[in-house]
Amino acid sequence: MSDIVPFTDLGAMTREVRSTVGDAWRLLLDTSRFIGGDAVEDFEREWAAYCGTSHAVGVGSGTDAIRIILTALGIGAGDEVIVPANTFVASAEAVVLAGATPRFADVDPRTLLLSEETMEAAITGRTRAVLAVHLYGQMPDMDALGRAAAKAGLPIIEDAAQAHGASWRNQRAGALGRAGCFSFYPGKNLGAFGDAGAIATSDSDLAARIRCIRDHGRAPGSHHRHELIGMNSRLDALQAAVLTAKLARLADWTTARRRIAARYRAAFADGPVQLLDEQPSARGVHHLAVVRVRRRESVREHLTQMGIQTGIHYPTPCHMQAPYRRYAAQPLPVVEQAAVEVLSLPIFPHMTDAQVDRVCEAVHLACRTSKSCLA
Repeated sequence: MSDIVPFTDLGAMTREVRSTVGDAWRLLLDTSRFIGGDAVEDFEREWAAYCGTSHAVGVGSGTDAIRIILTALGIGAGDEVIVPANTFVASAEAVVLAGATPRFADVDPRTLLLSEETMEAAITGRTRAVLAVHLYGQMPDMDALGRAAAKAGLPIIEDAAQAHGASWRNQRAGALGRAGCFSFYPGKNLGAFGDAGAIATSDSDLAARIRCIRDHGRAPGSHHRHELIGMNSRLDALQAAVLTAKLARLADWTTARRRIAARYRAAFADGPVQLLDEQPSARGVHHLAVVRVRRRESVREHLTQMGIQTGIHYPTPCHMQAPYRRYAAQPLPVVEQAAVEVLSLPIFPHMTDAQVDRVCEAVHLACRTSKSCLA
């Protein structure tokens, strides 16, 4: 089918930066600085400035970013970290890999993000941190979470893997907690040409520990002296060059995503599907365009027949995945209900108005045909 509306289009973004990346790659070939070097340091500096933090440390992936920050904070065996169960499994995976225990929390029914109430309900005497996940490119109520976390004496770690450039009261994701963790997986709003990640923080001592841990625990300036038990999670120079090239385009791409999300919201204001709410003080970047709909599989099948590609994020909550059931302390009704209703519609910066209109028309028709409505 030639007129398929794709779920995303990475090729269009790649074409915008291909020449710049090609020049950077040729320079790397000439210098052979494939790990570290100017390319990595330049990106780290630019990413910190973008996030509004004093430091950014490139690492191998977003999962590593969470694992490393927990280790750097001394969180491990016997400790619990609050994790909203509505998230990609890597959020919980990183906690377990750090030696700690994920304490799964329910989410707000309007945003499907962690809330003050669901966070407080998950706190125990073993809780040592809160992972605030900015899922779908949207941010939870960071004021409320911050007050509750401060009251309990807990640091907030931002899982901003899907929220490059999202903001709360004009502060960007990554600058509101003790540290912010980012993934640059190719499909992200700011994506590399492979796996990559970063940690943003304004805590200089913490940044130094992160740099040490990501590089086998090496002491600063030494190749053979190791001060900490670390790991191999270094951002390579090619990915850094790609990210620097794409960062120059990120503002325009984010504007396009916001325009598309606004068109969806207007088209579905009266149904038949329900878009997730956005907090009044938040400004999202719409990594995903998530709606809730009854009879999802039927609706999705009709959309596929009409040439509309869709996704599901996520059909099985973390606490119901086989390796993590042991950490499920209680049912989480909001997460569990949402898991059978969420449907992700196409959204990408180069999506045309005609494609958006086609999606909207197809959703209305699919829902009528399936007799499905969540108005």
